[in-house]
Amino acid sequence: MKITVIGAGNVGATVAQRIVDKELANEVVLVDIVEGLPQGKGLDMYESAPIEGTDTQVVGSNNYADTSGSQVVVITAGIARKPGMTREQLQETNAGIVKGVTESVVAHSPQAILIVVSNPLDVMTYVAYKTSGFEKHRVIGMAGILDTARYRTFIAMELGVSVEDVQALVLGGHGDSMVPLVRYTTIAGVPLSEFLDQPTIDKLVKRTRDGGIEIVNFLKTGSAYYAPSAAAVEMVEAIVKDKKRILPCAAYLQGEYGIRDTYIGVPVKLGKKGIEQIVEVTLTAEEKAALTTSAEEVKSNIAKLKL
Repeated sequence: MKITVIGAGNVGATVAQRIVDKELANEVVLVDIVEGLPQGKGLDMYESAPIEGTDTQVVGSNNYADTSGSQVVVITAGIARKPGMTREQLQETNAGIVKGVTESVVAHSPQAILIVVSNPLDVMTYVAYKTSGFEKHRVIGMAGILDTARYRTFIAMELGVSVEDVQALVLGGHGDSMVPLVRYTTIAGVPLSEFLDQPTIDKLVKRTRDGGIEIVNFLKTGSAYYAPSAAAVEMVEAIVKDKKRILPCAAYLQGEYGIRDTYIGVPVKLGKKGIEQIVEVTLTAEEKAALTTSAEEVKSNIAKLKL
């Protein structure tokens, strides 16, 4: 198993490190346009292998030829969001970056599964899909896992319970229009409404939607990378180990949930082929309307692309 991570910034390097620590591949290739950056970080990671007890080889490179034959490619390339900047404002610059990266990846690894982490997530996943020419099940966006993790964290913090006992699902675009499904949120199987009143739940939902910018505002000069990298690697592990995990990911819909021709976060079954099934959960009229609104927002941004 050979896995490539494109982008050696905070997200990409942390993704690579987590893959190495979990020993999910024989070889991890870390690629970046900055000379010396992936080489230095890659060597540093590899030197941790004797301590961590992993035999995964790490290669840092500026050359896509070194990525040849990768089974999974994680795309994190792009500029980071700054305070006051929306995900949509990132779109024009990052679309060009993701398009170029995808072309290079496809030339060397035509059978790979692509996991896109670059923002704005749903639109960048669409860019990778259209540029690659791959089947839709092989181009997947990381969003719902991260958004759900944030939602679960905030609930656990509010209640003082283990995050492991909080089960939840967040659908929709990776942005202000995401749709946390409160009705499906449970604490060890008990509905969230048994623990919290509606105003408190609404507060947690809003904090989830603002989860990314909350961290951006703290950091000032960067954005989140620990949780995003963990979310991406959960996807990698599900694919590499053919685990058939049911996880919320950005998938290209063609009629599911009444939505067509766009990427949006929905529950999917992830295995060795990528997305093996899109799971359609029953939604109330209000939930479906919110998901449709979120999808339309993504579509409107896709329409602005110059591919």
